[in-house]
Amino acid sequence: MNERDGTFLSRLAGIVPARWRRKRPVVPVVRLAGTIGMGAPLRPGLTLESVNPALERAFKVKGAAAVAILVNSPGGSPVQSNLIFNRIRALAEKHDRKVFVFAEDVAASGGYFIALAGDEIYADPSSIVGSIGVISAGFGFVKAIDKLGVERRVHTAGESKSTLDPFQPEKPEDVARLKSVQEDVHETFKAAVATRRGARLKADDGDLFTGAFWSGVKAVDLGLVDGLGDMRQVIEAKFGDKVVFRPVGRERGLLRRLSLPRMGGRLAGFDMDGGGSIAEDAIAALETRALWSRFGL
Repeated sequence: MNERDGTFLSRLAGIVPARWRRKRPVVPVVRLAGTIGMGAPLRPGLTLESVNPALERAFKVKGAAAVAILVNSPGGSPVQSNLIFNRIRALAEKHDRKVFVFAEDVAASGGYFIALAGDEIYADPSSIVGSIGVISAGFGFVKAIDKLGVERRVHTAGESKSTLDPFQPEKPEDVARLKSVQEDVHETFKAAVATRRGARLKADDGDLFTGAFWSGVKAVDLGLVDGLGDMRQVIEAKFGDKVVFRPVGRERGLLRRLSLPRMGGRLAGFDMDGGGSIAEDAIAALETRALWSRFGL
């Protein structure tokens, strides 16, 4: 075929009705990056409210061959993790779409919970995957306020209302109550892993559910992910090199980008809005940084 013939065929294709042309497979792509629930100033975390519009647009793409979701998260709120997971599965079933999830730097803790929404999960050999557990961390300031000569005054209606107050000595019964809550949350996480991964898991519960995390290579051996590879490599292998990737981003207006997250107290990873302040925003930023740093990032 000479250049003139090629030009003629190209022009002819432009006037041929779309229904007669060979269709190229389309795969919408949604990237879910950041901590879950919590956030830092100007960088809000992942919540169902913030990601749902993008997810809905992706699953509504007519004739899509599948939906690809990129996950890069060290975790955060177990509630928001579960809500996002459930929403992805509901949309997949409603629109009869297969979901492929790709772990970037980290898909750990709540990030891995979201990844479980994928029918297949892939990772980079150096991705960090796992951390199937629950953590609650804080500080104790009892000795600090004693040195400063500060008197702590607390008045409650309800004997457990001041549970885990950082300005009071830690009580064994408070710790026991917290651990009970953590166990309940952990069981939900473990059940999701068992349900979604099923027979693909290749290790005992005692190894998988300790809160440990692994490289993408080891995660394949454990059955936590299905294989190694990036999104383009895997999707093109499944649908051909003519596949069209259609990025679907999270919409953020100017006011939304400039809004500061309000952070209150925390218990077992749950957020309790207590109003916004500079100090609280600083703590939120530190907590976000601490989550990433757990995985060397």
